[in-house]
Amino acid sequence: MKKRKLYIAIFITTICALFIVQYQYLKIGLNLAKVQFNKNIGIVSQDIKQDLATKNQLSFLIGSALIKDESHFDLSIASIQDASQYFLNDFIHYRLSANGINTDFTYRLFTRDSSFYLKSPNVFKTNKQLVTYPIELVGYLPTLVKQNVILELQFKDLNSYFLWQLNGLTIPSLLCIIVIIFIFIWVLKSVYWQHKVITTTNAFINNLTHELKTPVFSIGLATKILEDGIDPKKQQFLNIIRQQVERLNTHIDKVLELGKLEFKRNIFNLKTVDFKPSLIKICEDFEALSALQNIQFTYSVNEETLLIKADINHLENAISNILDNAQKYSESPIIHLKTRLIKKQLAIIISDNGIGINKKEKNLIFKKYYRVSNGNLHKVKGYGLGLSYVKEVINKHKGKVKIDSNLGQGTTVTIVISLVYDCQKK
Repeated sequence: MKKRKLYIAIFITTICALFIVQYQYLKIGLNLAKVQFNKNIGIVSQDIKQDLATKNQLSFLIGSALIKDESHFDLSIASIQDASQYFLNDFIHYRLSANGINTDFTYRLFTRDSSFYLKSPNVFKTNKQLVTYPIELVGYLPTLVKQNVILELQFKDLNSYFLWQLNGLTIPSLLCIIVIIFIFIWVLKSVYWQHKVITTTNAFINNLTHELKTPVFSIGLATKILEDGIDPKKQQFLNIIRQQVERLNTHIDKVLELGKLEFKRNIFNLKTVDFKPSLIKICEDFEALSALQNIQFTYSVNEETLLIKADINHLENAISNILDNAQKYSESPIIHLKTRLIKKQLAIIISDNGIGINKKEKNLIFKKYYRVSNGNLHKVKGYGLGLSYVKEVINKHKGKVKIDSNLGQGTTVTIVISLVYDCQKK
């Protein structure tokens, strides 16, 4: 719960930082857009000045409208003024578009004392947020009216226009942020759902395994009762039953502890021990079982003391798990276990003649719930937990698990764990 809150806090902080960075970039973009706009307006102003400085059809028409001279036209003054308004509007629009300015505008053409005046056919309804750019004309028109003539361009809500120009920058950035937020929420929900499933599953496993302990205890008690007066020839079978009951009980405990591993609880109690007696006992028990199941099993363990820092129960379970897999995935199992001392490390090597594993699956077999495709051995049952447990156990012992295998050529599993001190090589 604390980690989840921490992740949420980090994510919110990151998103806020992204918004701040985006805002700063937007401010810079707006400033650059304003600079470019002002530069373009300056170019437009010069072009308009030059075009209206000489006597031409447009300037003559505008001049006639200003001084109200109808002598050269078969039109009324009102019609001349209307025509000049539209022609001048189209002319300004052309000059703005040619310089990359495509936004609404109006204009006023007037003298200082307002005795001569001409306005745009389209006028903004409000004067709020209007930005004006006055252009003082030269040449023909000021000479005609004998006063300074000013053409004032007006633009409304330029910030919206600048933002529209920056859509190529802002929209992709906002979409990316939205996608990041969506993915984070989806991942958070998935993790929460997975945590809930694990909690429910562990509760079920805990109840089930505790229920299994009762019949296991009863079987163990029955084997002790059967020891009295048993035929010596059958003693071997009774010993095997007892060994398997103990083993089943150990597996039940292992399943319970797997639940604790899900929550990263420290269930390992590492102590310095001589692992040789434990390893020999594992081999002897598996050898006795092999005699009943047509399994060829051999082993060779170094004579030296094998001092390692280990949790005996978990390490024994991990090795037993590998031996179980070796006999499960072989039709006529031939299994060999041996130990080697290599550079202050103990190597436990288990080889078999089973179906083998292809290169692609060798990188996946230690993942939880993953099971190798078994070819014709679909009769092998399991849940893909064994090797993930082995990997976790060996990691806790600061060791390594190596797989060497090819399809149809068997598998060799090597467990490497550091020795407490440098044992003498055999």
